[in-house]
Amino acid sequence: MKINREVIVDLLPVYVSGEASPATRTLVEEYLSQYPELMEQVLRLKSEDHLDFPEVTVPPELAMRSLRRTKTLLAWQRWLFGPGVFFTLFSLSFEMNISGGRIREFHFLLRDSPLFASFLAIGICCWIAYFVVRRRLSSGLTGPF
Repeated sequence: MKINREVIVDLLPVYVSGEASPATRTLVEEYLSQYPELMEQVLRLKSEDHLDFPEVTVPPELAMRSLRRTKTLLAWQRWLFGPGVFFTLFSLSFEMNISGGRIREFHFLLRDSPLFASFLAIGICCWIAYFVVRRRLSSGLTGPF
């Protein structure tokens, strides 16, 4: 079976990183033994360190403080979700009168009582706070409020 050079070139990153299966390593090594110019490129690739990232060290107290802030924000997010749903749905309660198999009257209770308007305002405030906390978490801003 003849294998194209493009296939071997596609397999080289896996081979060089050492993540290739034994069968793939054997296949690539057999091909490289026939083409010394490609073998030189592979040896050059192996000698270079492509993952030469600077080591980042974070003091343990900073990491713990960041973890605590993140946990606090997650707790706030969970807490705000429940009241947000409750107050929003409660303020959208409605009354419906049915007679003769037809709906005769339908209206939101918000129309009859200003208490439901205050529940809607509380629900909206909970949702705004919820999305502010969510944005802080997704952007990595876990500093104090």
